Amino acid sequence: MTMKAVVISSPGGPEALEVREVEDLPAPGDGEVLVKVAAAGVNRADTVQRQGKYPPPPGASLYPGLECSGTIVALGANVPPRWAVGDQVCALLTGGGYAEKVVVPTGQLLPVPEGVLLTDAAGLPEVACTVWSTVFMTSHLSPGESFLIHGGSSGIGTFAIQIAKHLGIKVFVTAGSEEKLAACKDLGADVCINYKTEDFVARIKEETDGKGVDVILDNIGGSYLQRNLNSLAVDGRLFIIGFMGGVVTEVNLAVMLARRLTVQAAGLRNRNLTNKAQIVSEVEKNVWPAVVLGKVKPVVYKTFPLSEAAESHKLMETSSHIGKILLIP
Repeated sequence: MTMKAVVISSPGGPEALEVREVEDLPAPGDGEVLVKVAAAGVNRADTVQRQGKYPPPPGASLYPGLECSGTIVALGANVPPRWAVGDQVCALLTGGGYAEKVVVPTGQLLPVPEGVLLTDAAGLPEVACTVWSTVFMTSHLSPGESFLIHGGSSGIGTFAIQIAKHLGIKVFVTAGSEEKLAACKDLGADVCINYKTEDFVARIKEETDGKGVDVILDNIGGSYLQRNLNSLAVDGRLFIIGFMGGVVTEVNLAVMLARRLTVQAAGLRNRNLTNKAQIVSEVEKNVWPAVVLGKVKPVVYKTFPLSEAAESHKLMETSSHIGKILLIP
């Protein structure tokens, strides 16, 4: 038996992605299920993996894809009784989403929320787990606080705006076009800043009477570090989840001491199974009810057939999308 999967033929540009007939997956092991993939989310990390700069952790699938939705088709041993063949699920993956089937540890499964299409659900696990584990579980963003999201129109951004607004938080976003800012405003963002035409530090100071914001979620890294620190309020927290602006910078740390600031960074992929299961469980408890209520919706920009994975990466790398990009096997 074989299945279709996207293979990285050799590190490089989007054309390095090839759909091939590959060997069928082994049967699910202890505490695992086999999922027939309905859709897979495309994430920026996948493009970095394709370039050879973000190798899968030991033991992970070599195929890209960090999240999917689909139907359980087989159970391994010792699977909790809540999961059964035929269940519609979405899942956080360590890889392997760009394929017709994927094996998933049960701790990384989530039920497809009521009212969400099976395919659209593929756009929820990575953003929900990333945002919840960083700004909520770690930075303790709380009702009544203020929150700046860089790249507000990204998959992460569109989710973060909605969950933060649902929880009574004042939301600031940066984005690079009026169309993207309008989309952020429609999702509930309170203050929308065009980083190409405005200094976000000055605008934040102006909007907060010089205080700054409580929490920042940042995917830029180096080139924004000083400006992010300068935008934070007393006891402010900066959480870095990406380095689109590089990893090296020079910074004046005085502001950290003066305002008791915290800087943290983390990813999801290299966490252990227990850690991932804990995050997934917190997401189901805290985020899923808001999705069922329609307060948080997956924002899907475009879907591509699996055979056009290269096109999906080209789109991701133009950054012209608003929300999530999905692949359909």
